[in-house]
Formats: sequence, structure tokens, C-alpha cells
Amino acid sequence: MLCNSLAWTKTVQTLCGVLSVASRPGRCPHATCEGAALRLRSAEAHGMAFPGSPYGYDVVVRIGWWRQQDHATSREMHADLAAHVPMSESHGRHLHQQVSLPLLACHERQHRDRLAKVATQHGGLIVALDGVAPQAGEPHIWCIRELSSGFTLRSGGLAQQDQPTFEAFLQPLTHLEWPILAGLSDQQTGLGPALAKVWPQSRHPWCQAHDLRHLAEPLADVAAACKGELRKAVRQHGGDLIRTEPRAEPSQAGVLTVTGLLPSPLEQPKASAAHPPVPESAADAVVTQRCRPTRSLLTLKGRPPFRLAGMATSERLDDVAGFSLNLLRTHYDPRLAQLSQGLQSALAPFAQTSQEVQQGAAWLRAIAYILAPSAPHVSSADHVANPLRGSLDPGRSRSDLAPPFATFGAHLDTVSRSSWPGLFHCYEVPGLPRTNNERESHFRDTSRRLLRTTGQKGLTQRTLQRQGAWELLPRPSTEAALLAALPHTSPAELAQERQRFAEHRRRFALQSRSRRQTQAQGAQLRQRWSALPATGTA
Repeated sequence: MLCNSLAWTKTVQTLCGVLSVASRPGRCPHATCEGAALRLRSAEAHGMAFPGSPYGYDVVVRIGWWRQQDHATSREMHADLAAHVPMSESHGRHLHQQVSLPLLACHERQHRDRLAKVATQHGGLIVALDGVAPQAGEPHIWCIRELSSGFTLRSGGLAQQDQPTFEAFLQPLTHLEWPILAGLSDQQTGLGPALAKVWPQSRHPWCQAHDLRHLAEPLADVAAACKGELRKAVRQHGGDLIRTEPRAEPSQAGVLTVTGLLPSPLEQPKASAAHPPVPESAADAVVTQRCRPTRSLLTLKGRPPFRLAGMATSERLDDVAGFSLNLLRTHYDPRLAQLSQGLQSALAPFAQTSQEVQQGAAWLRAIAYILAPSAPHVSSADHVANPLRGSLDPGRSRSDLAPPFATFGAHLDTVSRSSWPGLFHCYEVPGLPRTNNERESHFRDTSRRLLRTTGQKGLTQRTLQRQGAWELLPRPSTEAALLAALPHTSPAELAQERQRFAEHRRRFALQSRSRRQTQAQGAQLRQRWSALPATGTA
């Protein structure tokens, strides 16, 4: 039966209007019942708004959904909410940071039953560990995610990246009732010993993509140096030609295509068949179309392990030189001859280096091909380890490499020996990926989303530092599912998470770019310092 008095009453602002909500608790009508003194609160009333706020859960969910799914800025959210809820722009940011993000963390902890089902099905948990550094010299954000379910087990900042810190970060997972089958990581310094100590019975696979990048480091360094020297040589032999634009009218000298209220004039229509174009103008057009791409080829960037800086530039410039030489066989033009001869002269000193780097790149591609077998399932790790060992052994003893590549074999041997124990677990553990690329993609997507919502690269880094551990948490796939899940969060758990969030942000309280705010904070520190007992000075 219902009690005579109300537990609470409040005015709640929702997207549909302003509501007056009251909660009348229930109780057992039997006085002799053991629970007769208990008061049963209304779950429906609790699901209207979180304690201490006049805004309904639908408002908080809409703000969080717009921010995370639609990448809306604070100004855009304020403009959309103005028609439904009177709220300032700063208060919208406050609700997202202080309520929406802590609610997501509480929602993630509601999936323990689903996690238990996954662990029972697979005989344990398979996790992936990875970190991101928002700002140089500041703590890194690390995340541990269960791969089969996608649940985030731990997400937070680490002051150092050494073995004791990693051990403290991993230790809470040992208290779970399910074993850790494998922990995929990128072989950071200190992480390997920590994994071996905290999870001695688990497999410790390494990301194969990172291993390939480590193998490619000597080649990438040589290719980058080659690219710099090649750019200088091309500019020396044909810089004036590739920088020159076609001749224009004297009144438009140096001006390219312009739009706006006063646009540039259009070119005259092409000549008809009765009046063929002048050979000089046709040759100018062809030479221009050859020179313009040449400039862009000098800016190509590499992405190890397979796209090495300088190799793509060298190959494409060689194609331009060969194509220009073929054109000269049918119609001679001094500028085209200068372009072809200049590129050939610039490329000649780097021919040997380019060939050796290409051989190394082909070697890396062969290794990658072995690590990614075409068969959907490999019966054992030996089916991959043996061919890989056969591919690596000849390179360790090669003595015919030039001095820049003399250490490549030693580097290959060192990297392969250090990473060998963790390269092949993925072929024996179902559901264990070969790389940690999915975690890194999630970090990049989060950074891009925050850059869209903040509009500033520096503010994006600071936002990641201050609340990145919460921004990385997953969310339901639809706004309706999110609205159905978040109201089930207990007020006590939400209060604890908000306190945890506030404690983390308090570490950065004095890191403000506002001089006025810094002075106010300094005055508060001075006041607290002056309240300390006086001591003598030495």
C-alpha cells in the first residue's frame, strides 16, 4: 500500500515540456511483516530525472547522443535545445561532462552478467591493451577492453609507463572470477614483464603490425633520408621548370583561378576543327600537365612498414622521366627535354639505394604475407612460425648490403628474437586478432570526434587529458536504447562516479590558459597557505 506522505516532489524539464513529479513510497500493509518499516521508492519516478537536477534523463541522453554520435558543438546543441529546454550553452557542456559521461561509465558496469556469459562460453576473457598520449610529457590514457564482448574493463590515466605502474593497472583483473586467456598489446617497455608477473598463466601476444613497423625502422630511416636528398637534387636540376606556370596575360601575371564577386576571366573556347590550335599552345598544355604533378610528387609521405618515404617519390619521378622521353620521340620540346634529363640526373645517384630499399620492402611484404595466411584457420602456430623462420634466416647472414643496410640483418635478428614468443598465439586462440589496430582506430575516431566538437587541436588534447577515459567508453547503438538503459543507474553509483570524475579533473585545475582564472586560483592557494601555522625561516 502507499504511504500518506510524499518522498519527494520536484519540477522536471523534459524534451516534451515541464512536468511536476512526485514520488509516494509504498510499504507492506502487514504490521507484523519483517519489511513493514521499509519504504519502497517508485522506479518510474526515479527514471524521470537524476537526483539533484531539474532536467530529465531524456535531456541528458539527447545531449550525450548529439555530442558523441552527431559530433555536435556546444553552440549547435544549445541551438537545438532552445526550442525545448531553456538552458545556457555552458550548462549544456556541464551536463555532458558531469552527468552524461559518468552515466556511461555506470552503464558499462551493468553488463557483468553478459560478460560472465561470454567468459563461460570461451572459457575465459581475451583482452586488448593499448594507450594514447594526448600531450607530450603528460600522463597516458590506457584502456583494457574485452574483445569478444567489446566491454571496457578499465580505462584511465597512467602517470608512468613502467613495470610497477602497469602491474597496479592490471592487478584488479586478477580478482575476476574468470581467467584471462590472452592479453594483446603492443610490447611497450615495462608492459611485458608486468603481464608475465600479474597474469603468469595467460598468453601474451604482441601486435604483428607493430612488429612489422619495428622491422622496417632501418629501411624507413634510409628511405626518409633518400627522399630529402632526392628533393634537393630535383630542385637543383629542374626546379625552375617545375615551378613555372604557363604564360598568362600581363594583367593576370602570377594569378591563378579566382572566384568570388570579381572572378578571374574564363579561357577562350577551344578552336574548332576548321581552325586547329597553334602547336606552341598545345605543347604548352602538355608540358604544364607534366610539370604540375612533378611538384606534388616531391611531397609524398610514407607510412611504414610498406609505404616508405622516398620510394614512391623515386618510382613516380622515374615514370615521369620515362613518359617525357617517349613524348620527345614524336615531338621535340626543349622544356620537356629539360624535365626528362633533369629527373634522370637527379635520380641517377640514388638508383642503388632505391633498389636495395625496394628489396628490403619486398622482404617485409613477404613476411607480412606469411603472418597473414590465406587459410581461414591455421591448425597450429608452427604452420606460420616455420615459414617465417625460413624467410628470416637468410637475411641475418647477408653480407652484400651497402653500409647503410649493413645493420639491417642485426636489427632484424634483434627484433624477431624479442617479439618471437608473442607472434603466434593468435593462430591457436580463437577470437584473438593478429593486430591491435582496432584499438588504435578507436583512439583516432575519438580524437577526430573531439576535434569536431571543440574546433581546436590544443583543446582536443586537453579534453582527452581531462576526460578521455570516459570519452573512450562505448555506448548503445541507438538513442532509444541509451535512454532505456541509463535511468536504471542507482543514485549512489552515479554519485560515486561523478566524484571519481571530479577527482580526475581536479588534477588539472591549475592548468588554465585564462590569466584571470589562474590569478583567482593563485589567490585561493595563497589564502590556504597563509592559514598554515607560522614557522621560522632559515
